[in-house]
Amino acid sequence: MSSRDSQITAFLQQTGRGDWSSAVLAGDASARRYERLTSPDGRSLVLMDAPPDTGEDIRPFVRIANILRAQGVSAPAIIAEDAANGFLLTEDLGNAQFYDVIAADPRQEQALYALATDLLVHLHQAPTPELEPLGPRAMAELSSLVIARYCGAIHGAPDPDMQQRFENQFEDILRQTVRGDMVFVHRDFHVQNLMWLPERDGLARVGVIDFQDARIGHPAYDLVSLLQDARRDVPAAIEMQMIERYIAATGVDASGFRSAYAVIGLQRTLRILGVFARLSLDYGKSQYLDLMPRVWRHVINGLEHPAVAPLADWLLAELPAPTADTLAKLRR
Repeated sequence: MSSRDSQITAFLQQTGRGDWSSAVLAGDASARRYERLTSPDGRSLVLMDAPPDTGEDIRPFVRIANILRAQGVSAPAIIAEDAANGFLLTEDLGNAQFYDVIAADPRQEQALYALATDLLVHLHQAPTPELEPLGPRAMAELSSLVIARYCGAIHGAPDPDMQQRFENQFEDILRQTVRGDMVFVHRDFHVQNLMWLPERDGLARVGVIDFQDARIGHPAYDLVSLLQDARRDVPAAIEMQMIERYIAATGVDASGFRSAYAVIGLQRTLRILGVFARLSLDYGKSQYLDLMPRVWRHVINGLEHPAVAPLADWLLAELPAPTADTLAKLRR
C-alpha cells in the first residue's frame, strides 16, 4: 500500500467510513482523482483525492460549493474535509451527466439546454460573490496559451514576442467588447459537468460539479462554455435559441451581449487549444487531441466576427490547423 493510500485509509476511518467499498470514477483534466464510496447498506459518497504536492487545493471547491448551495443550486454537499492532506468527502450526485442523458435520448436535448440556460439566469440575478475577477487582461493571458504551448510545440519553440503581441492586441479587443457588470462564472459550464437529477424540482434538477476555478466575469462566459462545447456538436438552432432565451430572461442589451459572446467564444477556444496541447505534452493525456478539430471549427467561426478583425488575419496566418501531422507533434 502506498503512503497516499494509507492516508486515504486513515481519513476514511476518521470520518467513520473505514468499512465502505470504493470504485474509481472518471477523472478530469487535473491531478485530482475521484472514487465512489459505498456503505454496507448501499449509501454512497464521493471521495476527492487532490494531492497538495501537485498544486491541488480542496478549499476553493468547498468555498464555491457553499456559495452555490446558498443560492439553491445542486452543488455537492460537503460531508468531511482534510485540506492539509487534500481529501474531501462530498454528496454523490450520481452518474447521469447531461452529456450521457442526451446521447441516450436526443429528444431531451433542447429541454436540458434550456434548463441549464435558466440556471445561468438564476445565478446571474443572484448577489455577485466576492471572487477574483476574470477581466480582459487575465482573459488575454489565458488565451495566449495557444501561442506558448500549441504554436510553440508545433513550431519547435515558443516565441515570447509573438505571445506578447497576441496578448496586447487581444486585450484591446476584449476591453472594447467584454464590458458591464460581472456575475458568477463557473468557467467550465458544459454538459459533462452538469448532472441530471430528475427526482428534484425546478432548477435543482441540474447538479453542478467541477466549479473550483470559478471567478466573476461577463454574463456571456458560461453560456459560451455551454453552447460552444469542445466535447459535442451543439446544433446551431439550439445555440441561437439559448442565446435568445438568455437575452429575453435578463433584458441585457442584445447587440452588446452578442458581440461579447462572440469574442469570449474566441477567447475560450484559443485557450482550449493551448490547454489540450499542454495536457498531451506534459501529462500524456493525448485523448484531448481528438477534440481539437471541433475546437478549431469554433476558432474559425469566432475569427469571422467583425469585433476581432484587427487580429483575425494575423492569427489565421500564424495558427497551424490541427491536421494529422500537426497533432503528431503534440503527442508526448
